[in-house]
Amino acid sequence: MSEKIVFKYIDIPAADKLSVYREHDGYGNLKQLLTTMQPSQVTEIVKDSGLRGRGGAGFPAGVKWGFLPPQSDKPVYLVCNADEGEPGTFKDREIIEKSPHQLLEGMIIACYAIGATRAYIYIRGEFVKGAHILETAIREAREAGILGKDVLGTGVEVDINVHRGAGAYVCGEETALLESIEGKRGQPRLKPPFPAVVGLYDCPTIINNVETLTSLPDILANGAEWYRQLGTEKSAGSKLFSISGHVRRPGVYELKLGTPLMELIDVHAGGIREGHTLKACIPGGSSVPILTATECETARLDYESLEEQGTMLGSGAVIVMDDSASIPHTTSILADFYAHESCGQCTPCREGTRWMAQILHRILAGGGKPEDLDLLLDICDNISLKTVCPLGDAAVGPVQSAVTKFRSEFEALIASSGASRSVAATKSGSEV
Repeated sequence: MSEKIVFKYIDIPAADKLSVYREHDGYGNLKQLLTTMQPSQVTEIVKDSGLRGRGGAGFPAGVKWGFLPPQSDKPVYLVCNADEGEPGTFKDREIIEKSPHQLLEGMIIACYAIGATRAYIYIRGEFVKGAHILETAIREAREAGILGKDVLGTGVEVDINVHRGAGAYVCGEETALLESIEGKRGQPRLKPPFPAVVGLYDCPTIINNVETLTSLPDILANGAEWYRQLGTEKSAGSKLFSISGHVRRPGVYELKLGTPLMELIDVHAGGIREGHTLKACIPGGSSVPILTATECETARLDYESLEEQGTMLGSGAVIVMDDSASIPHTTSILADFYAHESCGQCTPCREGTRWMAQILHRILAGGGKPEDLDLLLDICDNISLKTVCPLGDAAVGPVQSAVTKFRSEFEALIASSGASRSVAATKSGSEV
């Protein structure tokens, strides 16, 4: 991809500073947009562009805005979800640290479209540096009249505040995030009602991801049709991909949606490290089903293509494993993460994630039994679609797909452990 959108400022030194951002036409079209376009026109352009939520769910952004009640005597809020806690995902951090004003400009546009005067950035607690950069950028924007009661002299009011989380993965779920902002325990709410109707402080609220909001300035400047031409028919535009694992150049790359997965791995990330071959890949963050090397050969990085292959684009976090990787060990690490991060509200998630982690520990420690694999799948079935929020389903994704697609590797580990126990028992008997 030759034309960068979200990453258009990423290589410019000191682009986090307002002066540098403005030198490169940052905020350049904002005043005209706020004075010549109606909020409904902005929403229609975003709808027509096909922009989908970049946080993982992939729901059309403009359609989401349209869920707000047409008439309300309550204030409307915008919340930017910057709680980037999915293992393997590190794209939003790049935007926050290197191009914060681009995010703020996108948030001002979104606020104008939905009629919000107050917005919050809910940032992951571990992102201390990013929080400080955002606070500095907001202060610069306020002092320059870009934020406040009269944005750039247009009469539009928008202000933004940063709210730091406390390190809970579950607060990446939008209703748990709202609970956290309100000072409550970060646990997901039952839906409906959905946040667009009853959200922050019981008011209509739109929640969008960092990358989603950062895409808005260029979409509004260049038009919906321009953006649609960059991706596929149903997956429009560009996407940031965080790639990590056994590749030569791990990092974050902006590519058109529909790009072949192997192009990202071999061309942009430099391919598998020398002396090894591709074994497996998780294409959308730790919560999505794993792909085998054979499946990777035909996979394309868009929502529909990956869904057809039984997995998801998710957050665009590509975790690559070569032939040195142990799938049982990797699966155990991910199971430990979800067991630790379960908020405990739902019994299937609270108990099921713990049991999956314990069974995998036992298999790795040499105490596995052949029936453990079907037991793991049974636990997955008892968690999936039976919890208040998607954390349970996220925990199921890696375990269920790994056991199904790499069952022989688990069976070989269990068999070798059983043989070792048998030999040990025989030796012990002979000594007696």
